[in-house]
Amino acid sequence: MTKAAIGVFDLSQERKARGAFFTPPAIAEFLARQAISGRPNAKVLDPTCGDGAFLIAAAQVLRALGRSNNRISEQIFGVDIHSPSLDDASTLLNSEDFDATLLERNFFELEPPGGLLEGLPEFDAVIGNPPFVRYQQHSGSARTASASAALRQGVRLSGLASSWAALLVHAGGFLKPDGRLAMVLPAELLTVGYAEPVRLWLRSRFASVKLVLFERLQFDGALENVVLVMAQGSGGCDAFSLYYVNDAEDLKRIQPFDEFAVTFSSGGKWTDLLLSMPERQAFKSIMEIGFSALGTYGAPELGTVTGANQYFTLNESTRSRYRLEESRDVIPISPPGTRHLHGVSFTQADWRRLRDDGEAVWMLCPEPDGTLTSGLRRYLKVGEELGVPEAYKCRVRSTWYRPPAVSPPDLFFTYMSHRYPRLIANKAKVTFVNSMHGLRLVDGAPRISRDALPLLSLNSVTMLGAELYGRSYGGGILKMEPREAASLPVPSPEALEPAWEVLRKERTALNRQLCKGEWSKVVDRVDDVLLNDVLALVPHEIKMMRAAGQKLRARRLARSPSSPVVNQS
Repeated sequence: MTKAAIGVFDLSQERKARGAFFTPPAIAEFLARQAISGRPNAKVLDPTCGDGAFLIAAAQVLRALGRSNNRISEQIFGVDIHSPSLDDASTLLNSEDFDATLLERNFFELEPPGGLLEGLPEFDAVIGNPPFVRYQQHSGSARTASASAALRQGVRLSGLASSWAALLVHAGGFLKPDGRLAMVLPAELLTVGYAEPVRLWLRSRFASVKLVLFERLQFDGALENVVLVMAQGSGGCDAFSLYYVNDAEDLKRIQPFDEFAVTFSSGGKWTDLLLSMPERQAFKSIMEIGFSALGTYGAPELGTVTGANQYFTLNESTRSRYRLEESRDVIPISPPGTRHLHGVSFTQADWRRLRDDGEAVWMLCPEPDGTLTSGLRRYLKVGEELGVPEAYKCRVRSTWYRPPAVSPPDLFFTYMSHRYPRLIANKAKVTFVNSMHGLRLVDGAPRISRDALPLLSLNSVTMLGAELYGRSYGGGILKMEPREAASLPVPSPEALEPAWEVLRKERTALNRQLCKGEWSKVVDRVDDVLLNDVLALVPHEIKMMRAAGQKLRARRLARSPSSPVVNQS
């Protein structure tokens, strides 16, 4: 079987548009063995068979079990919407004297067995590599058909779901109760919110679930890693088996006791599975001895939603030109965005500097007494001419020009970032808009929390936690919504106070380094005090947490903002 025969390295733009990154033989052969092992009479389906890599692998497994070529040809089924790929699949099968039932159809148009229409039978094994087309390209009638197919299996997918999610669920409907599923899926299965219904479906649908995770990318030209999913039986499960390998060649060397048993969490992402077992165990134990969720200090909250930030946020020049009065017409804010937040605090001096530099440090928020100054009337007229009152958030307010201002929080939280999220002490006591979050400390929080958390959260455990609990977007952006931010592990009060006792004396010097972009030096010092001195971790554990965070960050940053198709078919 040559590379040319199965099209592994044909990465044309047309194939990328279809999500067609074809499967390396070692992966196809491994999954075929897992799905068919011990079942010589198994009927096998590949719902998006492409060039036939899985079909030929399945046929070879059946032949090794003693089946004749004629009988094998009655057991192998392939479906694909792309006619040239089916031609290639037929040629490949014929080259080894095999045949198969090949259907040129959109798999989502095929009804599972037991429906009103006659179609494909029930299968003992469903294997394959669904096309991975992101939601921006997976649209229109194709999305409607796929969403309907998944819903018939009881799974409701969001509009952000990529194509593979619906296909996986729909394929499950073609399995016998004791059937086996063996598929290549993007590692997004573990990490993204839209895959949560799929994760829940795997848990509730199958009696056994096994996952294989790769350390290295397995598809040339693809930027997303993959996970192999093997599931069997019916009735649900509360744990699964996990295998870690370096690359596809390691699949041949997997032994019966190489797996790790992992208990499912009650819900949410499985990003922690991207860590090795020692990394996961170390992270869990460190969390228990010295870390708490950020939500124990206070609930992260959204900033003011104005509905039109370009109009509602003003610089000093605009405020002066319209003679808008401080406190009566406008209130001070931290400017939209977070690029101006370089250190561990935002002070009145920082605010004045930004004001003098022409940044938008004011937000329109007139007093509710109904009295309008002449300057405010002129500015509101400008807004009406621009159509601001018709913006949705403005239209649904009782007074379009009075946004529901959030009171100044104790801390700001930069919820979108390339490197890591940060906490910043709001010493300027200004409010903010929805380009970041705020944190209002609860009454029981230690008195030092506002000053200590911004510096002490710059440690390797918290930074790893951000990668685990945040969500990754195109271009490598890490985003943490309020609920995710509340889960961020930060030093517990018991660890915060002794560490701060040391580091508060170095705060000025460390803040200077942070403002110069020397953040790794700051993390080194915080780790030394918090993790080494206070929590008494051994150097190996600290190094492991640092490396694990760097590994997940590198994986996130490797994603391209411009590629709609990240992995395979």
